[in-house]
Amino acid sequence: MNKFLIGLTVVIGLILFSILALAGSYNGLVKGEEQVRQAWAQVENVYQRRLDLIPNLVETVKGYAAHEKGTFTQVTDARAKAAGSFSPEILDDPSKFSQFQESQQALSGALGRLLVTVENYPQLKANQNFLSLQSQLEGTENRITVERGRYNDAARVFNTRIRQFPSNIVASLFSFRPKDYFKSDSQAQKAPSVKF
Repeated sequence: MNKFLIGLTVVIGLILFSILALAGSYNGLVKGEEQVRQAWAQVENVYQRRLDLIPNLVETVKGYAAHEKGTFTQVTDARAKAAGSFSPEILDDPSKFSQFQESQQALSGALGRLLVTVENYPQLKANQNFLSLQSQLEGTENRITVERGRYNDAARVFNTRIRQFPSNIVASLFSFRPKDYFKSDSQAQKAPSVKF
């Protein structure tokens, strides 16, 4: 009888240990996923800030460069596409994540063309309102870079965790999926050519 109780205690102990290990692993994955979502919310936050600045910037430039209508249309269209791409579901769908990244890169390209247009208008470059907006936009671009880096860090920690034993078992049982990373623009691989 004594051996039976000892055996039963050991079995119950192993079952309790397994349940606690499973719960701890699951809770760790939930915490990691929430950190990824929080980092994503910050990415969206700074992208939204950029979207909010663009109409003011475009209107300021329009006052000086009325005949640059094509550039304004490109910026406005790119902004509209980028604004429509915010959604928490992006994190769980690699194709939506890729579309989001492409829309943000298109907006960055359109903004770059707008700022090149500004170079043709010295009086605009001296306008305080424009200078303030340009400075805010540059600061926002820096924030975007920082927040994308933080998101990538959170995604790396989460992705590593769902691949490690025993968390990988729990991750597969509860359908935790790896998170995509922000990648550099395909054009970033090419060094710009400088001609004098």
